Amino acid sequence: MARHQGSFPNAHDDLSTLKKTPDTPQTRAPAYRLAFADDDFLCRDELRATRIQLEMLKPELILGERGIESTIVMFGGARIPDPEHKSKARTKTLANLSKYYDEARTFARIMTERSMESYGRENVIVTGGGPGVMEAGNRGAVDAGGASIALNIVLPFEQAPNKYCTPELCFNFHYFATRKIHFLMRAKAITAFPGGFGTLDELFETLTLIQTQRMVRIPVILFGEKFWRSIINWEALADAGTISEDDLDLFKFAETAKDAIKILDEWDAENTD
Repeated sequence: MARHQGSFPNAHDDLSTLKKTPDTPQTRAPAYRLAFADDDFLCRDELRATRIQLEMLKPELILGERGIESTIVMFGGARIPDPEHKSKARTKTLANLSKYYDEARTFARIMTERSMESYGRENVIVTGGGPGVMEAGNRGAVDAGGASIALNIVLPFEQAPNKYCTPELCFNFHYFATRKIHFLMRAKAITAFPGGFGTLDELFETLTLIQTQRMVRIPVILFGEKFWRSIINWEALADAGTISEDDLDLFKFAETAKDAIKILDEWDAENTD
C-alpha cells in the first residue's frame, strides 16, 4: 500500500530514521521508543482498549481493501477428523461425525464457486482457521480455486492455522470478543456443525443477537439434527417459557451440503425484493 505523502513524515519513515540514531544510554532506554513501536508499552493493562481497537481495525481495513462485502460463516468442532483419518479419532462418536467434514468441505466449495461470480466479494467463506470443520471449510474454498477468511486465536492448543487458509486473509486474535464481532459483522448466513464449547458459544451468541434484534435476521443452519437434539432440548426451553415458540424458527437443520444450499436458496427467494 502506498504511503501517504503529506506535510509530515509517516510512521515508516520515522522507524527507518531511528535505525540511524546514535547508540547511547538514552536511545537504548525504553522511554525513548516510539509508542506505537514499543511492544512492552502496548501490552500494558492500561492499553487494553487500544489493543481491542487495533484488533477491530486491522481485519476491517484488510478485508475492505480486498473488497469483501459479505461472508458465509462456518462454525464447528476442531476435533472432527477428515474421514481419511477417522481411525485416529479420540472417540467413536467423533469418528462417526467425520462425515460432516466432507459435507463442510463440499458446502464451502460450492459457496466459493458462487462467490467467485462476484469476483470473491460476496459470500466469502469464513472459519476459525483451525483444524476439523474449520479446516474443511478453508479446504473447500481451495478446491474451488478461491479464497477464504480465517479468524484464528491464540490458545494453548488447537490454535495454529490450517494449511488451507488463504495467507493474506488469515488473521490472529487475542480477544474472543473482537473475533466474534468479525465473524458476524459481514455474515449473510451462519452454519454450525457439531462441536464443543467454542461452537456452542458462537452459535448461542448469534441466536441471542438475532433474537434480541441486535443483528438482522439471517439463515442459521445446524448440520446434524441428531447431534444437536441430543445435546440441547430446544423444545424444553420453549415449554419452560425461557424462549418463545417463535424462537425455534430462528434456525433450521441440515444433513448435507445440498440441504443447506437449498435452505439458503429458498431464503434468498423469499427475501429478495
